[in-house]
Amino acid sequence: MPTYDIGLEHVSLAFATKTIFTDVTQGVFEGDRIGIVGKNGDGKSTLLHLFRGTQEPDSGRVTKRGGLTFGMLDQRDPLDDNATIREAALEGRADYEWASDNTSREIVEALLGGMSLDAKVGSLSGGQRRRADLARLLLKDWDILALDEPTNHLDVVTIHWLAEHLKNRWSKGQGVLLLVTHDRWFLDEVCESMWEVHDGVIEPFEGGYSAYMLQRVERDRQADVRETKRRNLARKELAWLSRGARARSTKQKFHVKAARELIADVPPMRNTLELKQMATSRLGKQVVDLVDVTQIFEKPQGMADIDPDVAALSASASRVDVVNAMYAEPQLHGSVEVAVTDMTDLRLVDAGVPEAVEAAEEARKKAEAESGNPQLADDREVRRMNTGGETIGGDTAATNSDDGTAAAGVTSAARKVTVSGREILDDVTWLIGPGDRFGIVGANGAGKSTLLKLIDGSITPTVGHVNIGKTVKFAVLSQRLDELEKLGQYKIKEVLSRYKPSYIVDGKEVTPGQLMERLGFESAQLMTPIRDLSGGQKRRMQLLLILLDEPNVLIMDEPGNDLDTDMLAVMEDLLDTWPGTLIVVSHDRYLLERVTDQQFALIGGKVRHLPGGVRDYLDMVEDLKKGKGLPEDKAGFAGTGGSSAKRGAQGKGSAAESLPQSTSSEGTQDSAEPKLSGKAFHEASKRVNAIERKLAKLEEQKSDLEAQMASHDPSDYEGLNKLNEQLTAVNSESDDLEAEWLELSEQLE
Repeated sequence: MPTYDIGLEHVSLAFATKTIFTDVTQGVFEGDRIGIVGKNGDGKSTLLHLFRGTQEPDSGRVTKRGGLTFGMLDQRDPLDDNATIREAALEGRADYEWASDNTSREIVEALLGGMSLDAKVGSLSGGQRRRADLARLLLKDWDILALDEPTNHLDVVTIHWLAEHLKNRWSKGQGVLLLVTHDRWFLDEVCESMWEVHDGVIEPFEGGYSAYMLQRVERDRQADVRETKRRNLARKELAWLSRGARARSTKQKFHVKAARELIADVPPMRNTLELKQMATSRLGKQVVDLVDVTQIFEKPQGMADIDPDVAALSASASRVDVVNAMYAEPQLHGSVEVAVTDMTDLRLVDAGVPEAVEAAEEARKKAEAESGNPQLADDREVRRMNTGGETIGGDTAATNSDDGTAAAGVTSAARKVTVSGREILDDVTWLIGPGDRFGIVGANGAGKSTLLKLIDGSITPTVGHVNIGKTVKFAVLSQRLDELEKLGQYKIKEVLSRYKPSYIVDGKEVTPGQLMERLGFESAQLMTPIRDLSGGQKRRMQLLLILLDEPNVLIMDEPGNDLDTDMLAVMEDLLDTWPGTLIVVSHDRYLLERVTDQQFALIGGKVRHLPGGVRDYLDMVEDLKKGKGLPEDKAGFAGTGGSSAKRGAQGKGSAAESLPQSTSSEGTQDSAEPKLSGKAFHEASKRVNAIERKLAKLEEQKSDLEAQMASHDPSDYEGLNKLNEQLTAVNSESDDLEAEWLELSEQLE
């Protein structure tokens, strides 16, 4: 048996209702970078606790080489609520101690930026606590570092920073990283091997997540396993990894030819044209138009409707001793005049104008008293989730405080109220059409949740208006599970009985129970009360109930929360056949690019198109760090999908004309490798496409030569030798092209 730095020897462990490990022997050597995947509940976190020593096995033993230090980020932090961030995260370090060292300063600025070191831990949001605990861990030197879901509550920029930090934290061959996460991009970027925890065993795989998927599909194929559904989902995901233009730039660690053979019969992810046609038949030509929208919040920390990240960051930044952030999201502050006849005008209420908020609360109490119904409240959010055909807000009663120009239609009796404060959106026009699948990315505090609330009509814009199509029926998969908690006392079977007996999904008739099984539930769970489901199961049940309501516009805010990698693949597969308009906000770049056709960034008060995906957004952030400005935003913005482009041509200009140009289309290379740009990037992309076409032809030649050799006269040695020489030449050329393909793909990152 090899001598591990830390390992399990014949370990078995079982809880009351589930066996976690059965006679497992597995371990870690110095220099390992291991990603750990598996279904929720199969033992990923338990494995880390066994290594840490906070969980004892039923039999067997855990070994650790003497003198090794072990640091772990648990899903529940150990921070003291009464301690300050300085005491809990910095463990009493003075400013000069952490600021004088480049590495520690970078950790503090990346994770604690915008937070006050004198703030009490108990006053922090869940995301801020997570960042503080991660900073505490990374500021120490560890021989073995175990991270359980480290990307939770981090935005795309910080996730990218964390990946680079972990890759460069130790010298090659030193240190150990054990990583549990559902973020598949992160696994591929950081890990050099994978462990799959399933059915009481730990199965190792070489390479990152992409290589793991290839090997898992090959394992399932060779073993002819019964899990056909699970295998097909894995093959479908592998197909996307191999075919996608952006996926080619993620340093895939598997052989091109082998991958192609495995996915040869896998159809494209989704038929975009067919889905758009179906969506148009359900929605008509108009879905949601944001027209000249400006959104200002006068007092964000006091408003429940505002992006929680905006409120949390603003509240923290109001204190003293605030850490400078490694990257500070550009924050606009503006002022507009709004002409109103009543201080309960929703534009003022939703902007947080104190007088308007007080007037609205008084009006609500008065309405409750007059009706005798204590439950009476503003039901516009509920109403707009289910109906369309509205225009939310209006620009006929606003004036610009910079030039004092009054809009037409304002009566002299109207009172002019100045709204000043944080500007989330600055004169944005964005048209969303039937069948559009848009992903939205942005830093914490940029206002992504606010943008979603503007789209569904639950917030009225300060200036401008939102037109909602007559046939629109919204559904929102929010980060919270409030809607599901109301059903906690009911069994799953009772809840599903409220819906239609059958639905058409992907051209087939299915029952709610079959859809439930497709989302990873077992038929035996039908009698389980909703309140007894795990966090991941509640998340899946929330999605199921939303789909059973048959909305035609689906808004998803961080849909990947609490889901393991297999369940993410199931959800993505289900969304591939969903015929409606899809808007997704997520920090999980893999999921975002997988389920949406186009991505946009909310940055600098604008909604900016990202032709190259999330990589373009990171390039913008990198330019801002270097003191460069954002690319110029044209007047207005039109969506690029379906009918929205046509409608844009009639209004602010065609989509092609109005799309802002990205700063660049390629990723940032390591400091030792200058990134491609401009013409070089274009030429490299063309060469990659040419190589793929050539490889396809060579495969045909190879198959033809192999067929000729099989049917050739076996006594004709000379003829066979010539065919073999041709086959060798084809294989050699193919190998050279594949090597060039991989090299160019890395340069295009």
